[in-house]
Amino acid sequence: MTESPFIHLAVRSSYSLLESMISPKDVQAWCEEHLVPAVAITDRNNLFGALEISLTLSGAGIQPIMACCFDVVEDVPRAEPSRLSIYAQNETGYRRLMYLSSRAYLDAADGVPKLSRSLVMEQTDGLIVLTGGAEGEVAKHLLKGRVADARTELSTLANAYPGRCYVEITRHGTPEERAVEEGLIDLAYELDLPLVATHDARFMKESDAQAHDAMMCISNGEYLGQPDRKQVSAQQYLKTPSEMRLLFADLPEAIENTVEIARRCSVKAEKHAPILPNFSNEGRSESEELRKQALEGLELRLKEADQLYADRETYFERLDYELGIIERMGFPGYFLIVSDFIKWAKEHGIPVGPGRGSGAGSVVAWVLLITDLDPLRFDLLFERFLNPERVSMPDFDVDFCQERRGE
Repeated sequence: MTESPFIHLAVRSSYSLLESMISPKDVQAWCEEHLVPAVAITDRNNLFGALEISLTLSGAGIQPIMACCFDVVEDVPRAEPSRLSIYAQNETGYRRLMYLSSRAYLDAADGVPKLSRSLVMEQTDGLIVLTGGAEGEVAKHLLKGRVADARTELSTLANAYPGRCYVEITRHGTPEERAVEEGLIDLAYELDLPLVATHDARFMKESDAQAHDAMMCISNGEYLGQPDRKQVSAQQYLKTPSEMRLLFADLPEAIENTVEIARRCSVKAEKHAPILPNFSNEGRSESEELRKQALEGLELRLKEADQLYADRETYFERLDYELGIIERMGFPGYFLIVSDFIKWAKEHGIPVGPGRGSGAGSVVAWVLLITDLDPLRFDLLFERFLNPERVSMPDFDVDFCQERRGE
């Protein structure tokens, strides 16, 4: 009988800021070395690296499993977070995963990303959930001897993710893991839920543990040698499949289920053209709306100007020339969007810079209030900003006052 393969489902990359030393390229090289066909990188509360990870792995013929490890809190003030990992099976699941990652930040009143438990239980189609091992809510109940509460929590999770809920077992060597493992296995068997083995990998080799420890000190504002400081296990390196099979030799089903989860997930982040909201208005197309606002804006600029640096006809000719290029290149919506949020900032008293970089060479930007520099006064070239010979997204450099830029 051949050995069961193993797929890592809980690797953290350097996008788990100041928590991991592993880069997407590191994972790619490791997978190629150990002939591993798939891997999940579950960064903490974010999908910052999703596209890079997906392209790096898939480009090398390795299946990226799109996932995220969330800090989940009850919908009550000052609730302590617990861990939960969520995996996308398909495009529907990936879109929901992106939504959850965004909400973790948008709903964090204190600036620390966390996800509401109620969101975790809603719209779970296309998602697989792992219970979080010793850091999950089920395990936390077990640590306090609340077996009934642990059973209720696990049942609730299993009902929210029918056929897609796995009881996660980790063995990094911590006392908490040893204290809850038997209870987690018992509940899994009682509720007929599958077990899965994961390993929260933070660095590539066991010899990297000391360097990672120093990085954790930077993250937590602590220092080496400080008593009772937060540390991760020296075992949290990227173990080989054979090491993981040996570690879970008594639970072969937990190893086999890592492969099952990988097979159930078949979506990856893809490159695509920029997605901009449609800015058509009152039946006008974006091009028509841009021309309307630009012509009105130029009339206002010329009326309010203390001095004109060319005759009116020259200003209007330059405006028409720029609008023609913008329309041909398909960027009217981009100008309207940037103008919209800059006008909003100015209307609400949020200081905005007068314009910087090649965008200051655009009359259209000037009349839409994106910049405050008259390009004709300084003989600035529009082609430095947007050139039909070099098709790429325009890029305005916009400076907002740091005190209210969040608005």
